[in-house]
Amino acid sequence: MAYVIWVDFEVPDAEREMFLSLVKENAALSVQLEPGCQRFDVLESLDGTSSIALYEIYDSADAFKFHLGTAHFKDFDTRSAPLIARKAVRAFGAKQNAK
Repeated sequence: MAYVIWVDFEVPDAEREMFLSLVKENAALSVQLEPGCQRFDVLESLDGTSSIALYEIYDSADAFKFHLGTAHFKDFDTRSAPLIARKAVRAFGAKQNAK
């Protein structure tokens, strides 16, 4: 079962370019260096708001836990924290339907 992470950020306009640079680097390194990371998209709002979202797919919850322990994630998390006004993280996965 794929393990999907959706992260929604609000980033002030003054911090947007720096945040995007940091998050895009983290996304690229995650896909390159983590065998359990299938996909990592950085999405920007089309409605002119300060929303930035991440859509990440991992092989499992353990693969996501591994991601949280990597040096590139820790660096991103530390450097981006002061740039973020709001952050919400949600996890999704497919469950078997009962018959």
